[in-house]
Amino acid sequence: MNLLFLGTSAGTPTKQRNFSGLALRERTGKGWYLIDCGEATQHQLLHTPLSLHGLRAILITHVHGDHCYGLPGLLASASMNGRTAPLTIVAPLGIQAWLETTFSATELELSFALEFVDASTLPQVAFEQVKVETSTLSHRVPCYAYTFTEINIAADLDTAKLERDGIPCGALWGQVKQGIDIEFAGKRLRSGDYLIQKHPPRKIVIAGDNDRPALLAQACTGAQVLVHEATYTQALAEKASEVGHSYASLVGEFAEAAGVPHLVLTHFSPRYQFHPQASPSIEEIRREAQSIYSGSLYLARDFLEFSLDKAGCLVAMTSE
Repeated sequence: MNLLFLGTSAGTPTKQRNFSGLALRERTGKGWYLIDCGEATQHQLLHTPLSLHGLRAILITHVHGDHCYGLPGLLASASMNGRTAPLTIVAPLGIQAWLETTFSATELELSFALEFVDASTLPQVAFEQVKVETSTLSHRVPCYAYTFTEINIAADLDTAKLERDGIPCGALWGQVKQGIDIEFAGKRLRSGDYLIQKHPPRKIVIAGDNDRPALLAQACTGAQVLVHEATYTQALAEKASEVGHSYASLVGEFAEAAGVPHLVLTHFSPRYQFHPQASPSIEEIRREAQSIYSGSLYLARDFLEFSLDKAGCLVAMTSE
């Protein structure tokens, strides 16, 4: 699975950073998922190989504009470009109401169906290559994190176990290999109990705005990557609390305690300048998190792409 950042600024854009937007690409093929869609996200996509035809789903963390104002334009463009496949949108209910009002006011009719899933029901949604689970966060409005876990991983038959349980070689083994549960000796047997996965499932947790990282403790169990906002440094901890955001050391402390091997920070306040010698600088966020977190730490920037390999290692495809 790959992560491609489309926007990494908080609240307002800068010359180097757009509003929130993150693409998660499937391990094979052209399928991808969009997490948040700030204003101008569709313009950011023009600088990537991603196509709106390959978009599997859009997941919105919350209703604040810097995370969703790009939605109507992106959907309209997908329609104008001839998309016909239905599109799933997982989001707070307010997003559905807002889109329907916008479509009515602007007389927009899409060429494809939208399938809305209410994020407040904490759904689990399965796609061909990943399942997505929802977690509740702490912000000024209802806000969510989305956990992407790889499914349908290539596996070998556990022939020793099949033989030990007396399951005859042949058609039943073939069904198990395909991931189909079987009936044998009056019992229903799970195919997964007789398969050996070639590598552990890849798992990525992507959080929206959140001032309590500890809420992600369960979601981060077994995860190789956590993507979390670090809007401020600890010097602005009081302000962060007032507006429902995290600061670098707070996130670093949680990630260290949770044992997450890779942490990617994003959603930086525009006050932190891009140049490392400026003050305040984005490098202050890095140094603060690194003083606590001992894993692999990255600061996201627009168009930075990462690949999570089968061994669970996160590799930057372009220089940070």
